[in-house]
This record gives sequence, structure tokens and C-alpha cells, in this order.
Amino acid sequence: MDILHLKEKVIGLVAYMKEVGYTSQYIWYINHLTKWIVSNSMCYEWQNYADIEHTLAKLWHNKHTFANKSRLLRIIQRYDEEASLPDGHKHYHKPSNYHQLCEEFMKVVDIACKFIGKDTKMVPTIKVAMSSFFLTLQKYGINSLDAIDEEAVQMVFSPNDIPIRSHSFKYSVEYGLKKCVPYYNDGIIEHIMSYLPTIPNSRKNIQYLTEAEIEAIKHVLEHDKTISLQDKAIATIALYTGLRSCDISALTMKDFDWEGDLIIITQSKTGTALTLPLRAVVGNAIYDYLVEERPKCYEPYVFLTVNSPYRKLHTSNLNAICVKIMHKAGIRLKASERKGLHLFRHHVATSLLRAGVQQPVISSTLGHASPKSLNPYLNAEFKSLKECALSIENYPVRKEVFYQ
Repeated sequence: MDILHLKEKVIGLVAYMKEVGYTSQYIWYINHLTKWIVSNSMCYEWQNYADIEHTLAKLWHNKHTFANKSRLLRIIQRYDEEASLPDGHKHYHKPSNYHQLCEEFMKVVDIACKFIGKDTKMVPTIKVAMSSFFLTLQKYGINSLDAIDEEAVQMVFSPNDIPIRSHSFKYSVEYGLKKCVPYYNDGIIEHIMSYLPTIPNSRKNIQYLTEAEIEAIKHVLEHDKTISLQDKAIATIALYTGLRSCDISALTMKDFDWEGDLIIITQSKTGTALTLPLRAVVGNAIYDYLVEERPKCYEPYVFLTVNSPYRKLHTSNLNAICVKIMHKAGIRLKASERKGLHLFRHHVATSLLRAGVQQPVISSTLGHASPKSLNPYLNAEFKSLKECALSIENYPVRKEVFYQ
């Protein structure tokens, strides 16, 4: 990290940001933080950008202020170290431990990512999990596949007999290793997989939206003129189709068959095709946004940021929109209550179930790769579950059981 010449180096970054349309205020923040780093470098004796971020955490205790400072710092860091220019996204994915792996472990991760394929979004998750798994083994002095034994694997998942890894972590590691099996004919990968512990996948019941809450949301979408056309279109799509937020974010102009009244997409999560009917209420909301509010630019995505540089919305932006609409509807105001677009997906599933639609059809509508994926939704459908309850009127039960 060359702090002495950082100010001169950032000139190129600032020129690029002006060219692509970043606001003058945001550019000022970059310049201001750069000057602060240069002027305070001797005082704090920073050795790397991690040291600077640690200082920021001490100086700014407000989590939102610190998050903004860290975001700006990472833009400067990536430009300084990698000559990487910002793409407008606020969300910076921290690098995995991949580059700290020994050559043999790095090769295993490369093979797994190659066989998984670039078209699926599972690759980053698998890469991070496998890199973390192998790096932990390296910290225990294991630097080859042959040296991995059951005790070492258990230390990764439960050091000092205390479980610290989740089901999803174990699943990601196992999935990646399984992709490597055809490449290693000596059975070494199968042996490592056999050492992986069994971790149950525990799920909490989904907090469902009541009929009153749904009506409140529909009323806001129809009558509240303070909601932008973009927010209305996004919420309407989620409410009537049950699409995942990642798929709504990834919608492009080509995904709509306006003459056939269809939405035709390739799902971001599973990579499989999904075709849904384009209802009039959904189509009208999207059309109004496209004609009256969407920025005029060459971006293929339907839903874009309000300010330039224009880019597709992140899933967290969509969930923030959902929270805003729920607030206007006067529902889900408590911090403990679940919010977000996934509640709309659950609503679509339970509505179809109540209408007597068969489960395979519901799974197909939601784009599930496995019928079992529907179970968490059905487990929270209390109206249908009550029909399965047995009466206890023929059994003597003291009143205190129900009144204590």
C-alpha cells in the first residue's frame, strides 16, 4: 500500500466516476476520505487497508456511518490494488480464502467450480465454503488430500467439540467435493466426504401474511399515489407471481411475451426455465413504470436505480421497497416481525393450496427444483393444518390445562 502516492493515484478513479455520472457529493466523499488517509498515515502507522478499516471502526461507532466509510474505503482499495473500477453497486463481496490455499487444495476448488459451471450462481457460495474448509485444515498443518482424516474434518466443524458450522456450509462443501469425484479415481474424495458430519437442516415456520395484511397491501398499491411506479410494479410482481427477489432483480425486456401474456425466465437460483402467466394487473404495473418512470438508457434490466450510473437493483433494494410498502400499509411495524418479498412468495403458495391446486403444480409455479422445497410453506398453512386436527372432546381434560 503506497499511501504517499495515493492522492495522485485516485485522480484516475475520480475522473472515471465523473465520466460515468456519479454525483458530485459521492465523488467528494471519495476525495475527502483519500485526503484523510494520506494526512493521518504517519499518526496511525497503517500497514494495509485492514488497519485503516480497523481505525474507522474505532472512530465511528454508528454502524451506518462506519458502513458508509468502509464502502468508500473498499472502492479506493480495489482501485489502488487491483485497478478495479466501481460498477455502482453498494454491495461489496469480501474475497474468499481461496488465494491463501496451497496448490493442491486450490486445484480441488478450481475443479469443483469448473464442473459446477459458470451459469449457476452457486459457484461463489461453493468456492467460499470450500476455501474456508481447506484453509482451516491448513491451519491444523494439513496441506494435502492424503493427510486429511476424520479427526481433522471434525475439528473444522466442531473444534473443542463445539459445533460452529451450519448445514448450508456442510452442504456446500459436500456439493463441491462431489463434483470432483470423477476427476480423482483413487477414491480420495469419497473418503473425505465420508468424514463430513451429519448436520440437520432446521427451519423455522415462515411468518405468513394474513388476509387482512394482504388487503392492506393491495389497497396501498392501488390508492397510495406517493409510491413510485417502480415500487408498485415490483411489489405487484411479487404479490401475484411469487417470483424470488433475485429473479425480479434479473428481469430483462426479453423476459416478457406481451402478445402471449407470459413471463419467461431462467431462474437465477436453479438455472432452470420457468414460464408464468402475465396477469393484467402485473402487466399494467410494469408497463406504467416502463413508459412513465424508467430511465432512458441501454441497460437490459427492467428495474434500475434512480440515479446514474444506472444499473439493476440489488435484491436488498427490493426488500427495502417491500418494507416501505408494508410500513405505508400499517403492517409489520415491529422489529421482530418478518418482512421482505419472500412473504409474498409464501402467500402465493398458500393461496394455491387453499384453492385446491395440487402440490406438483404449486412447486412448478414457484420454480422449485424439488417438491420437498414446498414443505416449509405448507407447514405454516395453519388453515389447512387445522382440518387435520383431532377432536379431544371425548377425553377428560382439566380446565386448568387451558387456563394456566
